[in-house]
Amino acid sequence: MSLVPLMVAAQDSRLMRMDTTDAGRQWEAVGRLDVNGDGFCTGALIAPDLVLTAAHCLYDSDTKAQLRPETIEFLAGWRNGRASAYRTVRRAAVHPDYTYDGQVSTERVRNDIALLQLQRPIRNTTVTPFETDIRPRKGARIGVVSYAHDRAEAPSLQEVCAVMARQQGVLVMSCDVDFGSSGAPVFSFDEGTPRIVSVVSAKAEVDGEQVSLGSALAEELDLLRSQLAEVQVGSRLPPGVGRVTVGEGRNDTGAKFIRQ
Repeated sequence: MSLVPLMVAAQDSRLMRMDTTDAGRQWEAVGRLDVNGDGFCTGALIAPDLVLTAAHCLYDSDTKAQLRPETIEFLAGWRNGRASAYRTVRRAAVHPDYTYDGQVSTERVRNDIALLQLQRPIRNTTVTPFETDIRPRKGARIGVVSYAHDRAEAPSLQEVCAVMARQQGVLVMSCDVDFGSSGAPVFSFDEGTPRIVSVVSAKAEVDGEQVSLGSALAEELDLLRSQLAEVQVGSRLPPGVGRVTVGEGRNDTGAKFIRQ
């Protein structure tokens, strides 16, 4: 796999924890996804009632079954015990080509996206849904806002990291992610406006260096919106949010997935 030299990561900005309202003001539409206190992922509003996240966050890692929608709660702008808005999930749509089978592959990462429809839209004026954009090119500068196991009480921003490669629909990125970052929005900053261009799917290693892997987006979102319209209330949905178990063998991205 051809990659931008890994030393590009040295130019990345560090994670900045956004503990204050002022620091996180632009990012209130990023939130934590909780399931009965069993685990969490990161998600982001792309419409007043739609949250974009990773598909694997919606599955129980032990039973491999989807969680029920009502067991998932979106905490918009969650920070130090408070959120700008709290919403449970009404319906969910997982990419139709995604399979949660305990083994991670390029195909699984590429299709690792899901849309959650909230019980009620979030109309809070401080929570503005993000627009989406086309997949960034190799070498593009991007950013990530995420929660993680050691920073679960406030979002962290890495405003500058890089797309190291694009292959088989997967973005290989230098962004700093950890447990809980699954589903986190990956942003481009063209013209100064943050737009979501991918979703964090997994951690991996390339040539001994830790990288993050992002799913495809673009036309897949239209597919999920159509699918969501057909989902009935009470359809199967994932219970053990946030636990990512990834296989350890190499695959056609050249990345070695890290077990989480």
